Amino acid sequence: MSTARIFCLITLLFVGCAKRDVLIIGTDATYPPFEFVDAQGRISGVSVAIAEAIGKELGKPVEFRNLNFDGLIPALQSGQIDLIISSLTANEQRRQSIDFSEPYVKTGLSILAAKDSTVMSAKDLSTPGRKLAVRLATTGEQWCRKELPQAKLVALDTDAACVLEVINGTVDAWVYDQVSVMNYHTKHPDRTRALLSPLREEVWAVGVKKGRDDLKSKVNAVIARMKQEGAFAKLASHFLSKERDMMKSQGLPFVFE
Repeated sequence: MSTARIFCLITLLFVGCAKRDVLIIGTDATYPPFEFVDAQGRISGVSVAIAEAIGKELGKPVEFRNLNFDGLIPALQSGQIDLIISSLTANEQRRQSIDFSEPYVKTGLSILAAKDSTVMSAKDLSTPGRKLAVRLATTGEQWCRKELPQAKLVALDTDAACVLEVINGTVDAWVYDQVSVMNYHTKHPDRTRALLSPLREEVWAVGVKKGRDDLKSKVNAVIARMKQEGAFAKLASHFLSKERDMMKSQGLPFVFE
């Protein structure tokens, strides 16, 4: 073996050891109140509280990597990050690439409709000629491509771009998760309508690289303890009180229930 190759191996081992001293969390911090950048420039939200609890369990400081959503799974697979905590839906398609912890949120896909759109229910999405916004790499995009093959989809890479399409009336609706739909309708009540009845129920979980079963079991232990101790209810009161009240007013179960 050449000296250069030995040096490369030693370097890789050193980097690996250094990385194990810090828990690196991948997140797309554009999704308040679960993950967002606060006024001080720090990543904050529900996901941060979960990550810090996991770091405490492992005895490691936590470092966040703010990545675009469609780059999170590749970053986990390549070892750039240790976990994904980013409102990530655990589904069969993604399970082919990564593992998941036990779920910590139960939610569903819903509809943010343009004010003047004729979309009044899920059934209306299948009307011929329907134009819908979807965010790239999300389960909303996956659902629309599978269930609404005749719809014209406008695929965009940020929430803001999708919302703008709805506000401007250039699409009939945007299919996304309930919490986001509630938040964006609250910000734009005169231009949007929130149809919260779920098109499909989903769960969110922590993404773990395949083969890291020991890490996954520790994450599961933290999630179980947080549920038992009422930590998620406290996070809901701090970050999601308006969303909780809105869902209950429509007879829908809250995301942590």
